[in-house]
Amino acid sequence: MNTPASIAAAPAKSKEQTPWRRFLSDFFASKLATVGLVMLVVIVGAALLAPWIAPQNPYDLAVLDIMDSKLAPGSESGDGAMHYWLGTDGQARDLLSAILYGMRTSLLVATVSVLAAFGIGATVGLIAAYFGGRIDALLMRIVDIQLSFPAILVALMLLAILGKGVDKVIIALIVVQWAYFARAARGAALVERGKEYVEAARCMSLSWGRVLFRHVLPNCMPPLIVIATIDLAHAIALEATLSFLGVGVPVTEPSLGMLIYNGFEYLLSGQYWISFFPGIALALAIIAINLVGDHLRDVLNPRHEN
Repeated sequence: MNTPASIAAAPAKSKEQTPWRRFLSDFFASKLATVGLVMLVVIVGAALLAPWIAPQNPYDLAVLDIMDSKLAPGSESGDGAMHYWLGTDGQARDLLSAILYGMRTSLLVATVSVLAAFGIGATVGLIAAYFGGRIDALLMRIVDIQLSFPAILVALMLLAILGKGVDKVIIALIVVQWAYFARAARGAALVERGKEYVEAARCMSLSWGRVLFRHVLPNCMPPLIVIATIDLAHAIALEATLSFLGVGVPVTEPSLGMLIYNGFEYLLSGQYWISFFPGIALALAIIAINLVGDHLRDVLNPRHEN
């Protein structure tokens, strides 16, 4: 017999066992993942607020004084009006401000490219799994060909053809990343295709697009979310590599890779900070995203046990 106390406790228990609460509980059970999430929030927040919190606009030539170039960390400007906490580079830009603006560009390029690759790859993978046969074989052979080439090689070839520019880098990153999402989406959709809810949707004469995107896709999201998180770190690193090689974003568009490249020639002359601090910022961003992504993979694993 249910007592008043048990009846009152039932809603509270059901509230605690909601999927969202269970996900948060499992995620924050890991101290490393929590640290990574805090780092990521701080990095993203600093990048978004760069125009308001940066000591200067490092790409406004009117505020730069060439006499302040290559100053060591902790130095003051020639007129004493500004303190360079991380020093300046060869163009007299405040490195702290340049890193904040560079992180803003790097995150923008990586996020847009991953979202676009997610949409393209998930669509291709779902269509291949749903229709099967020759369509599946054709699409998956294209994916296999794409994945057979190193990502950096494909990106370099595309940028050699398209030229420099933020939009060009985004296109190159989309091309090298969509195949990962396509393969993962196909694998997850093949499992879902034989389930009863898909058969019921077909019996109701729903269009294939509605079946895929309204019913199958939501159940395929966990592995795709994990891949998107990890690919975000990969996209940031790849964009930095392309910019360092001189084929990524132009000099007028700040990015962490470009900042590292600008200071590379000064490393052997003792002015390490010009490349060192942007490199540290890049490493922290990648580490934070990987910490979150690795734990998301464990939490969203269907075999995960509390």
